Amino acid sequence: MRCTKCGTDNAADARFCNQCATLLRRVCPKCAYPNAPDAKFCAQCGAALGLQSAAGADASVSPVARGSVHLGPEPLEDSPTLDGERKTVTALFADIKGSTELMEDIDPEEARAIIDPALKLMIDAVRHYNGYVVQSTGDGIFALFGAPVAHEDHPQRALYAALRMQEELKRYSAKVLAEGGMPIQGRVGINTGEVVVRSIETGAGQVEYTPIGHTTNLASRMQTAAPVGSIAVSEATRKLCEGYFILKPLGATKVKGVSEPVNVYEVTGLGPLRTRLQRSVGRGLTKFVGREREIEALKHAQIRPGEDAGRSLPRWQSRASASRACSSSSRRLLNPTGWCWKRFRSPTARRQRICR
Repeated sequence: MRCTKCGTDNAADARFCNQCATLLRRVCPKCAYPNAPDAKFCAQCGAALGLQSAAGADASVSPVARGSVHLGPEPLEDSPTLDGERKTVTALFADIKGSTELMEDIDPEEARAIIDPALKLMIDAVRHYNGYVVQSTGDGIFALFGAPVAHEDHPQRALYAALRMQEELKRYSAKVLAEGGMPIQGRVGINTGEVVVRSIETGAGQVEYTPIGHTTNLASRMQTAAPVGSIAVSEATRKLCEGYFILKPLGATKVKGVSEPVNVYEVTGLGPLRTRLQRSVGRGLTKFVGREREIEALKHAQIRPGEDAGRSLPRWQSRASASRACSSSSRRLLNPTGWCWKRFRSPTARRQRICR
């Protein structure tokens, strides 16, 4: 039986505490009435007093009496569980080249007035293509595409964001130069691969969503290897974005922390492709079979701008089949500049579809 005054554990048949001589009471777990040590039922409500009473008495003891006041870290069992999820993502690192020299001889408030607008431009570019900003690195950012929100075209989104970022930084740099300041130039590094992402509670209700893996480390090295004012991507990202962007090989580069040289590519602009169908056409499509009736219907349909020809066109069970048929028929039957082929060639439609 535990003493309610000093918290000492006593024998079950003890009447007084062996440390402070306080009369021991069996506290009712139902109504908290203090009963005699040998009582089997509560004198107030009639509840049975057994092992439950000891639990009730234990609950009534203050934490100080139990000696359970912890001045150090919380027990391990109270620590948050780190649940990880394996995902394929595209990591993007961006920073301002020469920021140390830029801030060397100016006041911190003046440096903040120069750096903060550049950081905002970087963050806005990432969010414009539904990326997730993991953290700010002082003079740059670390962002993810493909997590926590999954996108099948996350490598392309990252490169679109990087190009937008560089364009906005060039405009901002021109403005700073016009005001008598130093040029602002950024570097961007991008890599695609698998990571384990998990949420970490840092305290005060704040939760960080962070990845771990070699993919993010290599993306950071790509940023270091990027020429000033440019975008550098790895071989893995190149394979997924080839054709959508113009990539200039920079050759095999020795990267810190990697045993073998890594092929680095510089992104110089947008490529000719806008859709996956166009990329598949470039690689070579399998023969289009089993759609003779639909092709004939397209052949005989009178399709003119402004007319409602939907009733004369066949219905397609699959969007991919409709795309293939439209692409095939436009090359064989229709004017290549007609509405059907132009829909696939429009870069504006592609960007609008990405930004939805």
